[in-house]
Amino acid sequence: MSNIVAIVGRPNVGKSTLFNRMIKRREAIVDSVSGVTRDRHYGKSDWNGKEFSLIDTGGYVVGSDDIFEQEIDKQVELAIDEADAILFVVDVESGVTGMDEEVANLLRRVNKPVLLVVNKVDAANRLHDATEFYSLGLGEYYPIASINGSGTGEMLDALVEALPDVEETEEENLPRFAVVGRPNAGKSSLINALIGEDRYIVTDIAGTTRDAIDTKYNRFGFEFNLVDTAGIRRKAKVKEDLEFYSVMRSIRAIEHSDVCLLVVDATRGFDSQVQNIFWLAEKNHKGIVILVNKWDLVEKDTSTVKEFEKHIRQQIEPFTDVPIVFISVLTKQRIFKAIETAVQVYKNRSNRVPTSKLNDTMLPIIERTPPPAHKGKYVKIKFCTQLPTPYPQFAFFANLPQYVRDPYKRFIENKLREQFDFNGVPVQVYFRKK
Repeated sequence: MSNIVAIVGRPNVGKSTLFNRMIKRREAIVDSVSGVTRDRHYGKSDWNGKEFSLIDTGGYVVGSDDIFEQEIDKQVELAIDEADAILFVVDVESGVTGMDEEVANLLRRVNKPVLLVVNKVDAANRLHDATEFYSLGLGEYYPIASINGSGTGEMLDALVEALPDVEETEEENLPRFAVVGRPNAGKSSLINALIGEDRYIVTDIAGTTRDAIDTKYNRFGFEFNLVDTAGIRRKAKVKEDLEFYSVMRSIRAIEHSDVCLLVVDATRGFDSQVQNIFWLAEKNHKGIVILVNKWDLVEKDTSTVKEFEKHIRQQIEPFTDVPIVFISVLTKQRIFKAIETAVQVYKNRSNRVPTSKLNDTMLPIIERTPPPAHKGKYVKIKFCTQLPTPYPQFAFFANLPQYVRDPYKRFIENKLREQFDFNGVPVQVYFRKK
């Protein structure tokens, strides 16, 4: 479980550049995942051995600056609620603006670490200009130039120093299933139906659950913790359906779980916001089960299920090996099937393939279909093993690993999935020098 750091500030002060710089170094190593990274406003970073999740709030507001005027307060309030520390970015070129003052007013009332970051200080004379930001009343500021990285070291030192220590609560080794999805998809209702009691107040107003709540669940021989992120937005003021809110609330629960039950509202479909939450879980290497809820409300004919499923699988390529269960929380239709599936995915995620069996299975497949030659050089793969990590990662040792391209990595991943059951679980394949 890592700390969450939010980057706030008005448009065009360089939030995204700073965000990219902070995750770049790490992203290149951690996320050489096939396909593109879908969500460019959330990433992991670390400094001096302390890991944290980084959220660029600016990435979530689409629209002109005047819309932003209304949105920025909500963003900052959400960041204040959800993040463990806040980087408030201002721009030395434009000096202190009215909007900066407004954000500073909100941030001064917070008892969480707030670092004032003065960006675009790329010349000595600008250091002098930066002093006017003392007027914001946030104390010490950190002059940086996010474009070339100067000053970011000192800022990061101060940031990790200020981050609270994360307690590792390992009281028992029960699997943790997080119920995630967009507001009003039926997350609380699903948990109520499973537990058989109205633990949460469920109404038709989006965003009624306040926090992620854990519930121990023991039925039909399954025992695990259910993590409810329902509600996702808890501020009564927040009426707009902004992607940012869903993502922000989901991050904590996803990072803290083993399997994510992604609840999709069948009447709304698998839209971009649901996809964002899906990729967030995939990027964190969690098991995933997609639950299509409110299936009782959909007009059906014989091919409806097939069509719907096909559509979802197109949206989640290349990671299509994910179970999809059609449920209705209202009529309790197939909700225990959903739990059985989640338990199976949890087992798949901790699936260990003995090295001898892995080599006996995979090497003949590789021999029949070797990696394509590159500039007349042939890649020979001699040995493979599963790495001792909490989720499935495999290392294949080769003479020229740098010549193995993404399509071949996907081919290997698909063969692993065919031979061993990793349904619902992201699998990572590495090629290394033998």
